Amino acid sequence: MKQNLEGITETMLIPLWARAKETRMENPIIRDEMALEMMEQIDYDFENFERGRMPQVSIAIRTELLDKATHDFIGRHPDGTIINMGCGLDTRYTRLDNKKVHWYDLDLPEPIRIRRRFFKETERYKMIARSVFDYTWMDEIKTDKPILIIVEGLLMYFPEDEVRELFNMLVDAFPGAEMLCEVTTPLVVERHKKLDPQRERIVPFLWGVKTGEKIEGFNPKIKFITEWNYFDYHKDRRKKAKIRLTRELSGRIVYLKFD
Repeated sequence: MKQNLEGITETMLIPLWARAKETRMENPIIRDEMALEMMEQIDYDFENFERGRMPQVSIAIRTELLDKATHDFIGRHPDGTIINMGCGLDTRYTRLDNKKVHWYDLDLPEPIRIRRRFFKETERYKMIARSVFDYTWMDEIKTDKPILIIVEGLLMYFPEDEVRELFNMLVDAFPGAEMLCEVTTPLVVERHKKLDPQRERIVPFLWGVKTGEKIEGFNPKIKFITEWNYFDYHKDRRKKAKIRLTRELSGRIVYLKFD
């Protein structure tokens, strides 16, 4: 199926490509056979990402970190609810489903339209075709079970005032929820602005924080628990790929809880 995607919607193909490429490696950080199947069926020039400076290793590491943290949540709450915001073509549900958890994948209509070619809704698995900033989607999630919210590869594309509003809406809608979100730093945001969007196949970043603790300032009900910096993992892979990186230029997964 031919895809004519651009802007933020096109960025959903980057992690799909990165996970598929990782799966083909001899000693992969993660394995995602479904990503391989999906990429083979999507008519798109994925060589675009090979020619740019896409952070393939970082995406593999963030997938590993999010998988482990999500698996931990499911272990503590086998019948809990997971909300995957800006899901794109993520396949985490198929990798981690324990046959009890309830899972919602949320994204814009076009990504969800493509997802429906590969995924089927069930009583426990639902797809919501809406912007994360169209807060009416929150009304569709009715549960008295523990909630985990996952936000991967999304928040950095929006200005801080919109990100702050989103957090406040989430806190009000899902009290007591846990949250895993990917963040970048202000330094990366500034460097991103200097890149050529066409050559690098990127959409400029607009928001970043030096540490996930800063997010507590958005709302007194947000509690920072910990964060995992990609820089601390699989350094052998970065060395092999001749990737020069510092902690300040590396992405992180932030783990939060709402009161």
